[in-house]
Amino acid sequence: MIARMTPRTEPLVIVGGGQSGLAAARAALTAGLRPVVLHAGTEPVGSWPDYYDSLTLFSPARYSALPGLDFGGDPERYPSRAEVVAYLRRYAAGLDADIRTGVRVAAVLPRPDGGYLLRTDAGDELAAAGIVAASGSFGNPHRPVLPRQDRYAGELRHVADYRRPEPYAGRRVVVVGAGNSAVQVGHELAAYADVTLATRAPVRFLPQRIRGRDLHHWLRVTGADLLPGPVLARLVRHAAVLDTGVYRDAIAAGAPARREMFTAFTDDGVIWRDGTAERVDAVLFATGYRPHLAYLAPLGTLDDGLPRQRGGISTTHPGLGYLGLEFQRSFSSNTLRGVGRDAAYVLAAVAAHVSGRSRRRPAPPRTAVGGRP
Repeated sequence: MIARMTPRTEPLVIVGGGQSGLAAARAALTAGLRPVVLHAGTEPVGSWPDYYDSLTLFSPARYSALPGLDFGGDPERYPSRAEVVAYLRRYAAGLDADIRTGVRVAAVLPRPDGGYLLRTDAGDELAAAGIVAASGSFGNPHRPVLPRQDRYAGELRHVADYRRPEPYAGRRVVVVGAGNSAVQVGHELAAYADVTLATRAPVRFLPQRIRGRDLHHWLRVTGADLLPGPVLARLVRHAAVLDTGVYRDAIAAGAPARREMFTAFTDDGVIWRDGTAERVDAVLFATGYRPHLAYLAPLGTLDDGLPRQRGGISTTHPGLGYLGLEFQRSFSSNTLRGVGRDAAYVLAAVAAHVSGRSRRRPAPPRTAVGGRP
């Protein structure tokens, strides 16, 4: 059962109830805090129910669990989207934390005494001694803007809105991107449609298995998984696709085909780099995501939408932390298998601030959020 308790002092508030928020809640409980988790969705499973149906984890189950709860079952399998949703339900149910669903944070404002005030879309407010922004990035897909894009009359969407290939049967489709999602979706669609991957450079591949073991085994035993995130961010200049050889062979066979990125849209298609125009029924942007942190704008802690932080700890506001940022502290910071380590690190700093604040001053009365006193 999820315990719903009213903190006696200003709480630590965690924004987001997906994998990052749940890992943060566990780390907060371990630090002796009673966190309040605010999640915009109907249940604390993050964005996983909204990913495309065929999605599976890139890491085996043995390497994909949050702290304190194994996936169970065959440790070498690659869990499906549905399995991850079920796992996160179990994880949330085992936390003695105040998890409030259906609560979307619209803004976080500074208070004169150094604390924070959260305001929801419903107009409710909650005072907080500390904040962990664990809202992920799925709610903020990156959609590039190309010449004459506004004139294109075909279907134009981000892969965040893609679910299954059947609606595209018999159509001409271009998937923009060279990462895992672009290649997976393009490969899946190619069984139903005429598909081209539009990329700025050839697709790069990483072997899924080396000497009979999954890549993540070697990342673990070599310690590469723990290399500092900023170092890896500089080294990884292009996306790389995990592959057993299936995707490489499919692209080589033209299903999907790969072509250099088009330069502009037309009314009913695209113009390729060689100047040829082609009619295209649908274009899917698999162009990644950006941190979903607009609610922090009133604090002045964002720089072009990105938080000013080091290792997930704010460099502008004490008691403010982040989880789930790409390359935050390591290669796996924004994954199920890596966010638990980051949570322990970030919550140590945030908890110290919150605990010190509680000792310094009594908590003022708080306004209800989500209909709870």
